[in-house]
Amino acid sequence: MKQVQAVMFDWAGTVVDFGSFAPTSIFVEAFKREYGFDISLEEARVPMGLGKWDHIKCVGELPEVAQRWLAQFGKPMDTNDIDKIYQTFMPLQIAKVAQHADLIPGTKSVVDGFREQGIKIGSCTGYPRVVLNELLPAAKANGFSPDCAVATDDLAAGGRPAPYMLLKNMIELAVDDVKTCVKVDDSIPGITEGLNAGMWTVALLLSGNEAGLTQQEFEAADTERLAQARNKAKDAFAMSGAHYQIDTVAQLPEVIADINRRLAQGERP
Repeated sequence: MKQVQAVMFDWAGTVVDFGSFAPTSIFVEAFKREYGFDISLEEARVPMGLGKWDHIKCVGELPEVAQRWLAQFGKPMDTNDIDKIYQTFMPLQIAKVAQHADLIPGTKSVVDGFREQGIKIGSCTGYPRVVLNELLPAAKANGFSPDCAVATDDLAAGGRPAPYMLLKNMIELAVDDVKTCVKVDDSIPGITEGLNAGMWTVALLLSGNEAGLTQQEFEAADTERLAQARNKAKDAFAMSGAHYQIDTVAQLPEVIADINRRLAQGERP
């Protein structure tokens, strides 16, 4: 009987860094430092989940950002500009990512429970390898250490929304059936990545990029505030094709149980 063999997690906003603030806040800082150009945190969040060079490019292509850039510099953003912002972004991200390695509540107990069931733990990220290498030991010290971790620049084929990082996880984990794999992510490119790989996909509504709440805001929020944030994230994921939508990783065991039920009935993603 087919059962879930592996769960593949995103990092920021999924298992660490509640609200996905490490990358977004540093994008804002990098634009400001390199060019004295202001972007908002909300603008920085729009392409979340992509590799970071592509993320900068996509921010620059947002209509309001492109208009302000043209007004300030008299020309559209080009690849040289993207390179310069990326080169400013990278040292900042390397230096600060470990400061955002606190686990999202429920992560350790959920992962420990999966391992007791024989489920393998994979991961991939929009971070490049040099950043992921800083995050891995910090997360391990806090109780999360996946069996496999693939960075966006590890593969020549490229990162999200293509499926290659997930397929690399499958190879490294020796998982033989893609329909027994689950991708968990707080971003639309990450969900698309999972769908392109042929996996079950789970979108996280409140712990990640789309809601944009800090952990403190999440824990202090009343029912109405959480409903507003949840609805905002649901609107963002409405056309994503995600098989499941839950608030945080803490609710994931119920999803895995349901996927196991569906697999046993012969369903596939």
